[in-house]
Amino acid sequence: MPKLYSDQFKADAVALVESGMSRRQVCADLGVSRSSLQKWITDARLQAHGMSPSSDPEVAKEMSAALKRIRELEMENEVLRAAAAYLSQEAIRPKRSSRPWKN
Repeated sequence: MPKLYSDQFKADAVALVESGMSRRQVCADLGVSRSSLQKWITDARLQAHGMSPSSDPEVAKEMSAALKRIRELEMENEVLRAAAAYLSQEAIRPKRSSRPWKN
């Protein structure tokens, strides 16, 4: 019979992973299976993006694809922000003269 864990226990396990602790270490310390921890992490990510976890395999697959796309878009936004910041700094800097002396 599968063990039942409280929502708080699951949230604490996910928080440990998000704080930088390895999944393997969290599983060993808390005595949970890797598949259970992975499911809790996925469910937490879905909830963070306003989606509710589903037990239907097709819906779960679509949600997983949506999460992947969200992560890709977030990474693209981060790159664009960094590029915009770099380019704005280039625009602010005064242009250097090709001749260091004046005639």
